[in-house]
Amino acid sequence: MARRKLEDRNIRKLSKNGPTYFVTLPIEVIRGLGWQKFQKLEVEVDDKKERIIIKDWKK
Repeated sequence: MARRKLEDRNIRKLSKNGPTYFVTLPIEVIRGLGWQKFQKLEVEVDDKKERIIIKDWKK
């Protein structure tokens, strides 16, 4: 697969697998946040500003 141009690196598609929708994230972002495979994350929807906030889940 060809690499993306630097200016297009953060453009992602919304995909669907069965009933679940997903967006892939750049590996640099995952590594920068220190996230690991199977880590629990909290998803928050901000309807007012039309954005999704994903953060580390705290017990």
